[in-house]
Amino acid sequence: MSIKVKLDNGEEAVYPEGTTCYDLYREKTADNKELLAVLVDGKECDLGQPLPDKSSVALVGFDTPQGADIYRHSASHVLAHAVKRLYPNVKLGIGPAIENGFYYDFEFEEPISSDDLKTIEKEMKKIVKERNQIRRREMSRKEALELFEERDEPYKVEMIKELPEDAVISCYEQNDFIDLCAGPHLPHTGMVKAFKLTSLAGAYWRGSEHNPMLQRIYGTAFPTKERLQHYLDMLEEAKKRDHRKLGRELELFSLHEEGPGFPFLHNNGNVIWQKLTDFWREEHRRAGYEEIKTPLILNRTLWEQSGHWDHFREDMYFTSIDEQDYAVKPMNCPGAMLVYRNKMHSYRDLPRRIAEMGIVHRHELSGTLHGLMRVRSFTQDDAHIFMLPDQVESEVAGVIEMMDLFYSVFGFDYRVELSTRPEKAMGTAEMWDKATDILEKVLVDKNIDYRLNEGDGAFYGPKIDFHLEDCLGRSWQCGTIQLDFQMPEKFDLTYIGEDGDKHRPVVIHRVIYGSMERLMALLIEHYGGAFPTWLAPVQVTVIPVTDRSHEYAGEIYEQLRNAGLRVTIDQRNEKVGYKIREAQLKKIPYMLVVGDKEVESVQVAVRHRVEGDLGTESLETLIDRVKKEIREKSI
Repeated sequence: MSIKVKLDNGEEAVYPEGTTCYDLYREKTADNKELLAVLVDGKECDLGQPLPDKSSVALVGFDTPQGADIYRHSASHVLAHAVKRLYPNVKLGIGPAIENGFYYDFEFEEPISSDDLKTIEKEMKKIVKERNQIRRREMSRKEALELFEERDEPYKVEMIKELPEDAVISCYEQNDFIDLCAGPHLPHTGMVKAFKLTSLAGAYWRGSEHNPMLQRIYGTAFPTKERLQHYLDMLEEAKKRDHRKLGRELELFSLHEEGPGFPFLHNNGNVIWQKLTDFWREEHRRAGYEEIKTPLILNRTLWEQSGHWDHFREDMYFTSIDEQDYAVKPMNCPGAMLVYRNKMHSYRDLPRRIAEMGIVHRHELSGTLHGLMRVRSFTQDDAHIFMLPDQVESEVAGVIEMMDLFYSVFGFDYRVELSTRPEKAMGTAEMWDKATDILEKVLVDKNIDYRLNEGDGAFYGPKIDFHLEDCLGRSWQCGTIQLDFQMPEKFDLTYIGEDGDKHRPVVIHRVIYGSMERLMALLIEHYGGAFPTWLAPVQVTVIPVTDRSHEYAGEIYEQLRNAGLRVTIDQRNEKVGYKIREAQLKKIPYMLVVGDKEVESVQVAVRHRVEGDLGTESLETLIDRVKKEIREKSI
């Protein structure tokens, strides 16, 4: 008996029945040593699995999402193996691959410190040199419980007990180490070539503060030492750009124990916020949007009607007013639905584009909070477009063009993902397919490369997500376009068509900035705190050299203020070099040094934070230059 498989290069191949993924892997790696894993019909498979007849087979390397995850997940097992050897009584948590790395959670008898990571790394290198085969074992629920109860692994036992009765339970063995895991993994530990343990942190078991606090060891792994070193260099640069560090130093925002997850914007941060908002507001006005403002707290019945009560309740905050249940809004959508429903619409009124800078609250677990990146209170630049069915494609295309405009102003490249129906979803499969096909057609028509993200759509519709790439090559999901046929039904939204009958509009939910707080964090790190002149909290500082030049410096300061620039004056009794260094640390774009020579010539000596000394020029010339940068939003 034989089987036929289709390879990713398009050719069909015939193999004896019982041929495994590993047999194919060995055949192909003879020519390409960079291959790591096999995908069968698009799914990651263990190399020991027999190849099914009439299957599509692809071999992947590290430079694919699947290959990188398998590689790094295998590295996390090497980490757990090393820890178990060094600390035999440690209890194992979980150890997934994450973007650019992996982690593993442990419960140690006595907490370890960052100094211990080098010892653990050394043990990991021994395990890699041993080239231990990584074998999969499937077992019954009873066998798995007995195995991990005997090994005194309470967290593994807890996970097994929560698996469905009919679940296939698998473990992976490498020499004297075994772990509960769905897999797949690399063939042997020797394939984990270059790795580094990067940090140690506390992490509640399963992210809940009601569970024990474990210690999480983070690491990363790459196929070569050169690629690992490049990544570590990037991490060092990222530390310098950390928005929490720069937020303190530049007095942009602060976080307080009195409100965990509820950030405070200071004056400098609020300047940036307002400039981002002004830009957003002007471009939306140009694009024909109206702007609304909806309440923060609304009755429970609204959230039941919208579906949030069933699909999002665990992430919401609640209160009681006049013995009725209310919820603090986690999303702005229902408010926009009520605004639309407030009057009758004709087909001639559509599309109607309604935008809102709306504050929302979501209950993020305390262990997941992170600066401005992950907060409990944030502002979304939401918009809801109500349209005729035949307007959907043009409106989606218009939103994509608008996003491209915004992201190009900030200097971001981006990639696009199309996310499809999740497990918990409202509406019929047919409606979802129709919506997904429309989004896909727009992407194809606009010649936009995209990646399919199966099962990650919103509960009411498929979506297009925009992942921005910062100056360090890191990816951040910000903008999204969600196509919705569900909410108009739930809120009984209608318009009068050309035929005089009532019809349902289609709705697009979209954000461009996403979360304003998260965007600010991203911009702080992207620019390293050195904001473009149009966004900089202080655009110009005036630095008098001596007491004799203070009066002239004050006149310059007033002229700059009257010209509409954000300006400060440094009149401290300090050396001019010290003042310049201070201005550099504050990332101020322009420094105007004023001494006797400048007083006499009625000019200013201009320094730029990047370009250095620009020479002496008139104040009018300087003002024109700065205003041009602001007007053009130069990066």
